[in-house]
Amino acid sequence: MIEIKNLDFGYKNQPVFKNISLNFEKGNIYGLLGENGVGKTTLLKLISGLQKPTAGECLVDEVAPFKRLPETLQKIFFISEDFAIPEGTPINNLKELAPFYPNCNETQFMELCKEMEVDPTRKFSELSFGQQKKCLIATALALNTDYLLLDEPTNGLDIPSKTLFRQVIAKHANENRTIIISTHQVKDVENLIDPIIILDHDEVLLKATFRTITDKLYFDYGTEKDDTALYSEMIPGGYVNVTRNPEGVDSKVSVEILFNTVMKNKETIKQIFG
Repeated sequence: MIEIKNLDFGYKNQPVFKNISLNFEKGNIYGLLGENGVGKTTLLKLISGLQKPTAGECLVDEVAPFKRLPETLQKIFFISEDFAIPEGTPINNLKELAPFYPNCNETQFMELCKEMEVDPTRKFSELSFGQQKKCLIATALALNTDYLLLDEPTNGLDIPSKTLFRQVIAKHANENRTIIISTHQVKDVENLIDPIIILDHDEVLLKATFRTITDKLYFDYGTEKDDTALYSEMIPGGYVNVTRNPEGVDSKVSVEILFNTVMKNKETIKQIFG
């Protein structure tokens, strides 16, 4: 489990988090959402041990990752949005990483590359940005770490590649692995992520499963705008109106509409889901 306890963090005089608490349980694919600059990437760096809290705790299986203990780091793999391009070929890169990750599976890696339609024997420098990213995703999955952190993983992928990404992540998710996807491209992962976490400046606005969201909010896809709704947005043919759901009527959640609802009703959402 990843445990964030009363955590503070900032850069020089710029605070990012103030007294936030948050847990990530095994077996889930979390969607980490928020506007630019709220600290999504910073949170992933704290979890991977690249940053140290200024107060409070960040623990991975009860150990602070910033201690950089090999037995902790071998459980975590982080692909940042601005990843460094490895030298050589993807297969050689995997072989260089393998000694540090005891569950690395080269056969699985080759199968993943085939699924994602990339050639792991070509040099990274000869691959397009999207192909490079798919090779890194294949690497991350084949290392079989307990915690996989992905920052904007669909940036640079074309539409077919985004489909492949969703397929391989869903296929290789399991009850022993925690996957955290930080993204602005909500529609790329909408049918993949659950629970949803929405960050704001120095706080967590929402952490909830789809089941909890539909229990508390109703997404009405109709022809007219509801002026009493928490949030309304025009769509082709009508409106989506988001209202409270006291009777627990089931509806289909749009994560993008959910995000806009939360950002427009921060205090109300905290009360509803508190």
